[in-house]
Amino acid sequence: YQRRVHGIIKEAHIFSKQKKMFLLFETPAGYALFEVGDQKKLKKLEKLSPDTIKPDALDQLLSLKAFYKFKDTKEALLATQKMIAGKLPKTLEKFLNKNIISQEIQENIAVADKKIGKAITEKLGLPISHSKQLDEVFRIIRYFQNTLISGLSEDELKSMTLGLAHGLSRYKVSFSSEKVDTMIIQAISLIDDLDRETNNYMMRLREWYGWHFPELGKIVTDSLTYSKIVKAVGFRQHTSKTDLSEILPEDIETEVKQAAEMSMGSDISDTDKLLIENLADQILELTAYKDSLNEYLKNRMAAIAPNLTTMVGELVAARLISHAGSIVNLAKFPASTIQIFGAEKALFKAMKTKKNTPKYGLIYSASIVGGASTKIKGKVARSLAAKCSVCIRVDALGESAESEIGNECRQYIESRVRFLENSVNGESGAFKSSKPQARPAPRGNNGGYNADSDFSALPKLQQNFVSSGDNIGKRRQDGQDFAPAQKKFKNY
Repeated sequence: YQRRVHGIIKEAHIFSKQKKMFLLFETPAGYALFEVGDQKKLKKLEKLSPDTIKPDALDQLLSLKAFYKFKDTKEALLATQKMIAGKLPKTLEKFLNKNIISQEIQENIAVADKKIGKAITEKLGLPISHSKQLDEVFRIIRYFQNTLISGLSEDELKSMTLGLAHGLSRYKVSFSSEKVDTMIIQAISLIDDLDRETNNYMMRLREWYGWHFPELGKIVTDSLTYSKIVKAVGFRQHTSKTDLSEILPEDIETEVKQAAEMSMGSDISDTDKLLIENLADQILELTAYKDSLNEYLKNRMAAIAPNLTTMVGELVAARLISHAGSIVNLAKFPASTIQIFGAEKALFKAMKTKKNTPKYGLIYSASIVGGASTKIKGKVARSLAAKCSVCIRVDALGESAESEIGNECRQYIESRVRFLENSVNGESGAFKSSKPQARPAPRGNNGGYNADSDFSALPKLQQNFVSSGDNIGKRRQDGQDFAPAQKKFKNY
């Protein structure tokens, strides 16, 4: 608090020492540049409310140096979009070049928005000042802008303000090809459908062509490579004459050709061969289309959720968004819900049967969780879900398109995984076993068995009463009263 007060006092001191100053004021109708006449009176003006200020007195303090009027609402909307993004509009750049730079004015220019001031300094190199004391001055200027800006009527300002407000609202809710999560949802759903269809087609191709060349399925396990061989060879009798060097390594190619000469498969007709090749073509086309979809999804996820993509990869991130329905809905969920996304059936079954609930769902497919050891997968999934919750909120509600938060969170998770791995391996004392070490029983002097070293889990009071019959009879002969002890034993 003291630092903040000291900064405000310092800004006020600098503001009071300036001899001349200009105020840049943005309106829905255009840009206005005011020249400050008396800075001491302007400093007193900050403490007053607009209701107690007379317009004549304000004219003596502020004089309009220049004013640029927008041609239409479209030009005003474009300039507003630039300023919201922290960029310098071309119209404002020309306005400052004409009225400040060309006239060689060296005085500071006060602005209401710090982002605009930074953009002006970077682009034009003009001295810009911004302080909290000037906020009240800009508020008073906004209140009396019809009086201070000549040539601007109240009706015209209202119509420009209303048009700019409607245009800006339409711009914010308009279609944006870079920020639509519907495309992400449809793309990841189609990729999953293509995976299922490709697996079904591949199983059918292996069974069908396996009647003709059964040994090929045992040698070549990759589905895409198998389809390429079927397409290139056709009849197995042509295997020795077919060049497979672009598809297979040299040793596997030799093994395939040797197996084709000694194959036990049955012969097929030309029609069978044509249908099998058509099926192989379908598999190759679907695989190529799925690869293009993966590349499309990678680019889309880098635009819509760069931080979440950095954490878990584009496929897992897209499945999380698809499961939630939209990126905004995913941002509303807590980390504990994101952790078990995709495992709802197992969760409700565990709650119904009163068993242990699942520790992870879709997030298990992330490389960080999959690469961790079994003992720490739950801890890693919980930490990863917490950081994913932070990243998705930055992506959904933030304005930055960078993945700085995602990189920082991923570095933290990786260091957390290394710490947990070291702890499990015994390099840290964080995971010491809670089970007591079994101590060897002491032996007697003769090296035989010592009954006194036996450990009994029974309490001492219970040992006194659950003992041999002779001991009980001895207590009765001595006339000892068992009632208090029995009462204590029951309470025990």
